[in-house]
Amino acid sequence: MPMNIRCLIVDDEPLALNRLKRHVLRFPYLELVDSCYSAEDAERALQANEVDLIFVDINMPDTNGMSFIRSLENPPMVVFVTAYAEYAVESYKVNAVDYLLKPYSGEDFERTAEKVYKHWQLLNNQGVKTETPEADVLYLKCEHRFVRVECDQIKFIEGNNEYLKVHLVSGEPFLTHMTFKQISESLPGNFIQIHRSYLVNMKHAVSAERTIVSLNDGTILPVSDSRRNDLLQYMNAVK
Repeated sequence: MPMNIRCLIVDDEPLALNRLKRHVLRFPYLELVDSCYSAEDAERALQANEVDLIFVDINMPDTNGMSFIRSLENPPMVVFVTAYAEYAVESYKVNAVDYLLKPYSGEDFERTAEKVYKHWQLLNNQGVKTETPEADVLYLKCEHRFVRVECDQIKFIEGNNEYLKVHLVSGEPFLTHMTFKQISESLPGNFIQIHRSYLVNMKHAVSAERTIVSLNDGTILPVSDSRRNDLLQYMNAVK
């Protein structure tokens, strides 16, 4: 994971651009790679630099910021900066991380920077485990968003080519682009991989045999020879 979030700032107003520069430079994890007065200049900057985050004004005379972001094939994280509140809803339709409404305060920018940092960690770590008083929680990437999942609500996880299919107690299963190894590092110890294609939450198991694990909803999952010892070790440990 890169040490800093590499930032590009775009605003056609010199004072606004300089203000953004000053705020970006306040945060050690934000690295300013370039600043631009137009979408055209920003396109050239993107071609010349690795960029993780764009701060971009919406109302600019040549190409507005919203159209510019929509034109990018693989846009980085985006924070829109504008004086017009009516663009807020539209900004989230293009998966903006945040929306800074001018005139913003230093505290407003700090909140945005913290939000960006958390989002950046999620993008780089794929799944992030957090502790809450209620339950272990994962944030799993699903298409262009992150889904909050309580670990206890996961029945089992199924390998599906380059994706994992997460089966829940209620609701439809969903796909996340991860490996079993990656997700296992974020799951509590009651999750056991019992087969090359299945990882099960043993809290939902009602019985286990040499070749199958039966869940409380009637689902039957296979146990492979290579994974049988892992299952036996878990059952012996919880006696």
